[in-house]
Amino acid sequence: MVMWRGTDEWRAEVAQVELGDDRLTATGTQLGIDPLPYRVDYKLETGAQWLTSRLQLTATGDGWVRRLDLRSDGAGHWESTSSVEGDVDLPSPGGDLATVEGALDCDLAYSPLTNLMPVRRHQLDRHPGTVDFLMAWVSLPDLAVHLSPQRYQHLDSSLVRYLSTDSDFQADLELDPEGLVISYPGLAQRVSA
Repeated sequence: MVMWRGTDEWRAEVAQVELGDDRLTATGTQLGIDPLPYRVDYKLETGAQWLTSRLQLTATGDGWVRRLDLRSDGAGHWESTSSVEGDVDLPSPGGDLATVEGALDCDLAYSPLTNLMPVRRHQLDRHPGTVDFLMAWVSLPDLAVHLSPQRYQHLDSSLVRYLSTDSDFQADLELDPEGLVISYPGLAQRVSA
């Protein structure tokens, strides 16, 4: 069980994570209040080599529910199903998945959990290197899917630099021995071991 609090104090996340030698399964909940109060429950599964196979999400708020079931074949091809109940002024869940063609990983907004997969697959928490990635980034609480180009760079055995390659955002992620985020400046701080 891993828990993070948002560094801006309007978000929190808890996840039950099962790590294998080259894969993970996780269930979690994220709470936030921006742009409106929400709760997102998710289940994340990867196949071999930490490649995302499925991310199931349910976002709920006052009088509304959204669901997204995002699946990947591990070779950069994505498909999804989604549903909406209630009326809320948010973009539609899912979207044009052709825009994320080639992405091997998902990235859940505000979640430090999804940094694990690219770091572990390329052992950037253990060995020098810099690797560029395309991510299927899921925004919250709308559950829309967007392309997000990112770069990860090994700094030392417990520190990896994250850079958004389409903006000027970067952060040095402090990791535990399993590759899970302890500290993500500007985003989250772990509050449980």
